[in-house]
Amino acid sequence: MLIQFLIVLAAIIVGARLGGIGLGVMGGVGLSILVFVFGLEPTSPPIDVMLMIAAVISAAAAMQSAGGLDWLVGIAERLLRKHPSRVTLLSPLVTYLFTFIAGTGHVAYSVLPVIAEVARETKIRPERPLGIAVIASQQAITASPISAATVALLGLLSCFGITLFDILKVSIPATLFGVIIGAFMSRKVGKELLEDPEYLRRVEAGMIEENEQPFNKIKRPKLAILSVVLFVAATAMIVVFGSVPSLRPEFGGKLLDMPALIEMLMLSVCALILILTRTDGIAPTQGSVFIAGMQAVIAIFGIAWMGDTFINGNLAALTESIKGIVNEMPWLFGLALFVMSILLYSQAATVRAIVPLGVALGLSPWLLIALYPAVNGYFFIPNYPTIVAAINFDRTGTTKIGSWILNHSFMLPGLIATSMAIIAGLLLIQLYK
Repeated sequence: MLIQFLIVLAAIIVGARLGGIGLGVMGGVGLSILVFVFGLEPTSPPIDVMLMIAAVISAAAAMQSAGGLDWLVGIAERLLRKHPSRVTLLSPLVTYLFTFIAGTGHVAYSVLPVIAEVARETKIRPERPLGIAVIASQQAITASPISAATVALLGLLSCFGITLFDILKVSIPATLFGVIIGAFMSRKVGKELLEDPEYLRRVEAGMIEENEQPFNKIKRPKLAILSVVLFVAATAMIVVFGSVPSLRPEFGGKLLDMPALIEMLMLSVCALILILTRTDGIAPTQGSVFIAGMQAVIAIFGIAWMGDTFINGNLAALTESIKGIVNEMPWLFGLALFVMSILLYSQAATVRAIVPLGVALGLSPWLLIALYPAVNGYFFIPNYPTIVAAINFDRTGTTKIGSWILNHSFMLPGLIATSMAIIAGLLLIQLYK
């Protein structure tokens, strides 16, 4: 079993280094070795999760191509410029809302330059709002009802009678609490901008020019707004149907399952956005939301399939070796989620790969929900795209990777937000379970 585990770990590490679809295809390599060399029987690939993500990403990409995301960024820009002194507190709430609506943290790309420039113009150290804003965009993935990670968690816990609302009533307030605490703690990070030696060096060298040009020029504002309304309406319907199962149609004594319902609603709203906003069907496939989402689909395909096969083939040995420890200290499972998310660079892939082990160990589904924000650990190693983008958008040089790699601008807000979200979740489940 140890050799098999090392092969799984090696596939994850190599896949993460390859980037893009590398994680998924290396999962396929690891799976092939487990099957052909060690004789493990492959489990079924996570088809429903992949199809749900594909449907959601298609709808979100259609909204982006119709100008919906640019419209939202315009609102965010006006808000931040109206209250520039509060940019450190408002920025994470903006990126949190963007991710909550779209189901992917990659939508933060569009608002990060706004945050960086508003902070610089107000002479607030950009590292402060940018660091927590990136973390908030990750935390919101575990609060969004349509994110790949939440969809995956719902699929794994639905057999316990857990509904989508059960997950959201813990994850939304818990992650919001963590983000707000992280924002308050970020207000005093580092030196003041006018005292920062790197900023002063860049100003003296003429590397920073004043620039207050508008970031968003929406060609069809009414249609952009319509795309947002349609997408939010479909998201709201998913929450309602997921929270009140009796509203779903029944066939042969069995309710329509949530994966099928999510797929139908999201494909339908994607079609409505394309038709009503007169958007070319090719355009959504060329945007950042679609590209990032399809990478997630491939990642889950390979990694989750490999992980399921490894866990299923070694379930007895795994449960026997760690059950006692986890039962005595269940918070350790949260640590496992955190560490694996650092390696997998995907909340959804972490949920699909590790949560089944928690279920097999007999952990309470409510405990798994409380520990759910622990899958937001991929800020730990500062090479995730949104982290790199934030560093590049900060022209002052205050947002950076430290000389020791791990002492970067996102470590403190990330650890605070994640730990506070888990603590809040553990307290909240005492009210519900």
